[in-house]
Amino acid sequence: MAKTDAQRAEYVPAPIPEDVRAAVDAALDKQATRVTVLDLRADQAFADFFIICTGSNIRQVQAIADAVEARLKALEVRPAHVEGYDRAEWILLDYFDFIVHVFTPDTREFYSLERLWGRAARTEMAETR
Repeated sequence: MAKTDAQRAEYVPAPIPEDVRAAVDAALDKQATRVTVLDLRADQAFADFFIICTGSNIRQVQAIADAVEARLKALEVRPAHVEGYDRAEWILLDYFDFIVHVFTPDTREFYSLERLWGRAARTEMAETR
């Protein structure tokens, strides 16, 4: 049964889990921009969180994805699947509970995941720490 808007309004998101925060920190360390965390738990989606970020070019997109993967590997968290690394316009790292999306600017605008998941709770992460 679908949740009503009133039920969604009552949802209070819990803090961001450690592994999600580690992925965000790794992306920020590589100067990812527009880093956004979408909390999908209230919508009972296939993942609890989306981390969406942008690299200025294909090389930076790959560097961000590599940094996220390395940081999480140090926490003994490995992706179930990685998609798009060779073309690097959109790299997807699937960690089951959360998915990391690293885009080039044009590709991010084209797919506009924030608009698609517009009802999700959104946290814009600071680009400087």
